[in-house]
Amino acid sequence: MTVHLPVAGRAEVRRATARLIRADGRVFAAVLALNALAAAAGLVGPWLLGRMVDDVRDGGGAGAVDGPALVILVASLVQLLLSRWAGYVGYRFGERTLARVREEFVERTLALPASVVERAGTGDLTARGTADVTVVGTTLRDTGPQLLISGVQALFVLVAVFVIDPLLGACGVLGLTGIAFALRWYLRRARTAYLAQGAATSEVAEILAATASGARTVEAFGLGGRRIRASRDALEVSRVTRMRTLFLRNVFFPSVEISYVVPVVAVLLVGGALHARGTLSLGTVVAATLYLHRLAEPLDQILNQVEQLQSSAASFARVEGLADAPRAASAGSPVPEDDRIDVTGVRYAYDRGGEVLRGVDLTVRPGERLAVVGPSGAGKTTLSRLLAGVDAPGSGTVTVGRVPVVDLDPEQLRRHVVLVTQEHHVFLGSVRDNLLIAGPGAQDAELWAALAAVGADDWARDLPDGLDTELGPEALPVDGSRAQQLALARVVLADPHTVILDEATALLDPTTARHTERALATVLEGRTVIAIAHRLHTAHDADRVAVMEDGRVTELGTHDELVAAEGPYAALWHSWHGDGGPSAG
Repeated sequence: MTVHLPVAGRAEVRRATARLIRADGRVFAAVLALNALAAAAGLVGPWLLGRMVDDVRDGGGAGAVDGPALVILVASLVQLLLSRWAGYVGYRFGERTLARVREEFVERTLALPASVVERAGTGDLTARGTADVTVVGTTLRDTGPQLLISGVQALFVLVAVFVIDPLLGACGVLGLTGIAFALRWYLRRARTAYLAQGAATSEVAEILAATASGARTVEAFGLGGRRIRASRDALEVSRVTRMRTLFLRNVFFPSVEISYVVPVVAVLLVGGALHARGTLSLGTVVAATLYLHRLAEPLDQILNQVEQLQSSAASFARVEGLADAPRAASAGSPVPEDDRIDVTGVRYAYDRGGEVLRGVDLTVRPGERLAVVGPSGAGKTTLSRLLAGVDAPGSGTVTVGRVPVVDLDPEQLRRHVVLVTQEHHVFLGSVRDNLLIAGPGAQDAELWAALAAVGADDWARDLPDGLDTELGPEALPVDGSRAQQLALARVVLADPHTVILDEATALLDPTTARHTERALATVLEGRTVIAIAHRLHTAHDADRVAVMEDGRVTELGTHDELVAAEGPYAALWHSWHGDGGPSAG
């Protein structure tokens, strides 16, 4: 069952926004100051124009026009320069802030427990890390600075109208009430609508990612029609959510456009009546009208950005929501006393279905090589995930050195336990890059030794550029067996105390797998190795064998002891040994 990651609430988004502003507070203050100066310079023109009208009406000559006109020109140039400067500083502020958002997102993503990522699905994380972060970045770079500029301009214009005449200022504000009502209607609905749109986008991304990654399985089992229907259903939900946000915009923006002319008309009517009575000069009415006419531009910018701001707020809530997701244990967790692993009364059930583990008790001694065998569905892989701290048991405990595995911080956990499965990944980059992930300080000799330990040095030395050979679809493709060997070489470099191999050599041919397992066993001599056995020769070479059936450990002992006992393991061994092919696990 897919479980979506948390979404931050309004208060959390406000706190996160304030935190980002404080992180670059001086630059933010400079942006505000520059915008205020630019807005102040923009107020000069209408005021002087009003003065010019009164001076000309009173019989003033050319001097009444030429001097103020020159000042208006200079003020316009100053406003232009200050606005450009403010935009530049605001853009830099947005870029630095976006970098912080990206860094926090990556840190939080890496801190998520693997089980949380699996249940949430990669689609949700992908959508948040790409589409949502992009929307937030657009706001920080473009919408945010423009909103600041327009907001300061609008505030200064309204103040200027009140300074010219309080009554005209009041008329202008009352004329804006229609915009206030339209904005309130929009804001009450927009956040929910955009969050629903974001969730629908994540669902589409998850379905597409799952279908693409499992394309062979879909084809093999004839699931194409089912996946297409699921995709269509998700796209339909996405379409409905987008139509909802489109409806909100179609109602909001026409209402705002009509409301722009109301304050101008109100000031002209009231100002004209007052001028007719002789209480206001014509220049004052002209200046107030020009101010309110100029108010339409910053208001238009503000309200046009409201839609982007709501979309960004919803995206930021999804990005910031990772802060509320379950976290892996932090540094400072208890230190294990030794490498002994104890599984006591462990039960576990996935979100759907019955129990997979039903009271498992098991002790793995330091340095022991334990093979876990059993039929498919017995719970072997689930047990390996609990041993590696990927999942937490529903009840009971899994401890390393008497410390619960799930309480270890990631660094401690990697030093003690590493899980290697048949799922592998080759990262874009060179062979060296792929190996240094596990041992950042390793020298070339150590890298070659790790490759040799898993039998990969032969083909690696034949590569055109050796360790510097680029890997990936656009460079040198790597088949499944070689990718598996690279994964095992990373284990050698990581040098953990305990290695859990869950069918880690399943993609290798039997001869290569046997060679790799023996080489790896030699490298891991003295360390604890828990192998989920795919081929029973692994069990034959182990110190002890644990047999799992129906979520329980039904047999435990050495290979010879279990064969002599003529129980479930003996039946598996005789069946496998008799026909020469694997039939267990």
